[in-house]
Amino acid sequence: MKQWRFEPGHSAAEFSVRHMMVTEVRGHFKGVTGRLMFDPTQPESASFEAAVETANLWTGDPQRDAHLKSADFLDVPNFPLMTLRSQSVTLVGPTDAEVEASITIRGVSRPLKLRVSFLGTWQTPWWEGGVDHGPKTRAGFTGRGHLNRQDFGVSWNAALDRGGIVVGNNVEMTLDAEAILEN
Repeated sequence: MKQWRFEPGHSAAEFSVRHMMVTEVRGHFKGVTGRLMFDPTQPESASFEAAVETANLWTGDPQRDAHLKSADFLDVPNFPLMTLRSQSVTLVGPTDAEVEASITIRGVSRPLKLRVSFLGTWQTPWWEGGVDHGPKTRAGFTGRGHLNRQDFGVSWNAALDRGGIVVGNNVEMTLDAEAILEN
């Protein structure tokens, strides 16, 4: 099985959560790191581990980012990483798979189902210090899933005057990964 590493500059995790019952707030984590065991000729045998630094959260609003990093939500000082580890892969199409994984947020691990699409591989340059050290083989993947934030102890909320809540519980996730084949 070929070993790959996630390229943090081109890998990210995104989320979307209902806000004030009327819209979605989107957030972004850059710098996803990890390892992937993957052979395009045997995709059902793939496995991966990934880590996300919670301090890298960005929603476009510094005040909201500070609140989301606080103990009310991610508790970044006590839980600096979220992790994701695959458990099994089931092919559901020529480039798609259902991945059973385990995700850990705030020290709590729960199962997570992801629908993952393989975007292909490509030979690319590899620039360091102004010199091309390539070619390098890169592979791309996009995974989507959802979780309930309450399952991880992320329970801060407030009731609205006319019913409803400030923050929804369902979190839609998208993971974009660019992996580089290791020699």
